[in-house]
Amino acid sequence: MHLIGNEWKASRGDASQQVYDPGRGVPIAQVPFATKDEVDEAVTTSYEAFTGWRELPIGERLKYLFKIRNLLLDHFEELAAVNTQNNGKTIHESRADLRRTIENVDMAIAVAQTLAKGEVLPQIAEGVDESVVKEPLGVFAIVTPFNFPIMIPFWFIPYAIVLGNTVVVKPSEIAPVPTVYVMKLIQEEVKLPPGVINLVHGSREAVEALISHKLTCGVAFVGSTPVAKSIYKMAGEHGKRVLANGGAKNSIVVMPDADLSRTIPSIVSSFFGNAGQRCLAGSNLLAVGEIHETLVRKFSQAARELRVGYGLDEQTEMGPVISSSAKRRIMGYIESGISEGAKLILDGRNIHVVNYPEGFYLGPTIFDDVSPDMPIAKHEIFGPVASVIPVQDLDQAIELINNGTEYGNMASIFTSSGRTAREFARRVNAGNIGVNIGVAAPAASFPFGGRKESFFGILHAQSDTVDFFTDKKVIITRW
Repeated sequence: MHLIGNEWKASRGDASQQVYDPGRGVPIAQVPFATKDEVDEAVTTSYEAFTGWRELPIGERLKYLFKIRNLLLDHFEELAAVNTQNNGKTIHESRADLRRTIENVDMAIAVAQTLAKGEVLPQIAEGVDESVVKEPLGVFAIVTPFNFPIMIPFWFIPYAIVLGNTVVVKPSEIAPVPTVYVMKLIQEEVKLPPGVINLVHGSREAVEALISHKLTCGVAFVGSTPVAKSIYKMAGEHGKRVLANGGAKNSIVVMPDADLSRTIPSIVSSFFGNAGQRCLAGSNLLAVGEIHETLVRKFSQAARELRVGYGLDEQTEMGPVISSSAKRRIMGYIESGISEGAKLILDGRNIHVVNYPEGFYLGPTIFDDVSPDMPIAKHEIFGPVASVIPVQDLDQAIELINNGTEYGNMASIFTSSGRTAREFARRVNAGNIGVNIGVAAPAASFPFGGRKESFFGILHAQSDTVDFFTDKKVIITRW
């Protein structure tokens, strides 16, 4: 069903798609695809709500955000469980997602009272005062991916609405259940004015209808690079603001002076957390100099010991991939790596999870002696596959990061040298840099960076959205 004007409405369209629990490999829901008329109804309803919502005093809008925050805390465990059941990630990872979700609500509350303020310069000329205020713009489309079905929508929703905008959310058609679940809770318990938050399901057609609609003023998107490019182009053609996060191929550099007792747990989590299905996952492991042999041995040993299983089991350390088609695609890359001559030292293709034979499971997979020009080293696999690339020195590692891939989302280095770390941070062309950090995920008070083909736009997710969801109006006054 679609959420339009605080009412859940059955879809009038014929198209739909099954939604799965990837850990069990069984369908758990049927998601309808909105028609163009239904998208129009959602946007129109959102636009009609905008005037009244923007005129609501900021203190009143903040009260709703506090209610959302309390709701997320009150339903923390059930939301985490629903997240795991439709996404497959471990319950521990889902709890971390919820903590980040709440962090973004907290930040939206803070920025509404700080960064959203205007500026005044009295007596800019004799008898003339000048000021600038930040005003909401209207209806924004928010299009989100399967891998963080609660957290990523909240990179945008709380900021947009507290600043006075209204939104139409289009969740992933692969994992819509957690988004729908949290929206039902908001509808029932927060009771926002009708039309402030709307939700429609669908795929490409729904997204295109949202972007091209004359009443939407912008779109925030997170997903693959090909889709991000398409959305960026289409939004530009229709004169809409756009914030589009794309794919990634993140490199992690390990220097000879790295403390492997701390490095190994961090990189195992980076490469295989969320089954490798996150835009900040490690993908290429650049082993510098003589550290190579020891690093590979310890990395593969730790990965081999990971407990792969159903996400709701508290003992599980890595869950399944999202779908059977994703599993086939990732296995295709593994076969490609073998045929290209990379050395497969840990093969996750034949893993068996007791009691869940139909689940979409792959174990941690590690290739050694990977050439930088192999597809497994260049393409976004989005799965639990690590490619170890031996390099001679820091210069070669930075060259591969900057010019060996089209992406620029994240890069990390593990070292005991402050000089090396500083040089790495200054020279690497990526939006998020980690120093002895496996997953360089910015806190909500910082923008979520991205460069090259990992991001399209100017303003980034999280705190940057204050300027994305508002425009500056200059007021010059003489009395």
